[in-house]
Amino acid sequence: MPSIIVFQRHSVENCPMNNEKMKKMALEIMDKVGALTKKHEIKMVGSWTVVREHLNIIVYEARSADAFLKFQMEPAIRKWQAQHTTEIKIAMTTEEAMKLLK
Repeated sequence: MPSIIVFQRHSVENCPMNNEKMKKMALEIMDKVGALTKKHEIKMVGSWTVVREHLNIIVYEARSADAFLKFQMEPAIRKWQAQHTTEIKIAMTTEEAMKLLK
């Protein structure tokens, strides 16, 4: 099961802490993300916010890269992503990497 790490950055102007429109959008997406991850058989392992850097880090596990791509194409996710610069990385645990080395 691939681990997917998402790095999202927003501008100071788009920070939900300072921008009412973005605050409302952040609250809306958090209400929807649980149902969307379930729909696409994705698990959100955790999410972190580095407030002073305007950075969100989210870790998912997905049954496949295709399932994650379909999740990313959901309108609510696309709306949120449009306000961010996003990097998506497919990763493996150190244990998985060690198996490849052997």
